[in-house]
Amino acid sequence: MGGSEWILILLAIVLLFGASKLPKLASSMGQAMGEFKKARTKAEQEARKAKYEAIESDPESEETDYKQIADDLGIDTEGKSKEEIKKEIRQKVGSEEE
Repeated sequence: MGGSEWILILLAIVLLFGASKLPKLASSMGQAMGEFKKARTKAEQEARKAKYEAIESDPESEETDYKQIADDLGIDTEGKSKEEIKKEIRQKVGSEEE
């Protein structure tokens, strides 16, 4: 969107809500966005944790599964053993639960 389009949108908002209600509206929108981001982050963490626990409980899981989880969590796997990768995954998942 260009600058003139934003001006038109802001003008429409001022006309609809009035200048006195804009700070309250902006505050409410900010809080809603913060709550949404927090919920999305928590859902992503729970999904990663569930995936890790499912693989951990499956004795047939292969090393590639751990490498994929580590990649999803942003953990470097280059030159690390399966046990080292598992340890770092446990640390990362555990620290994100708090």
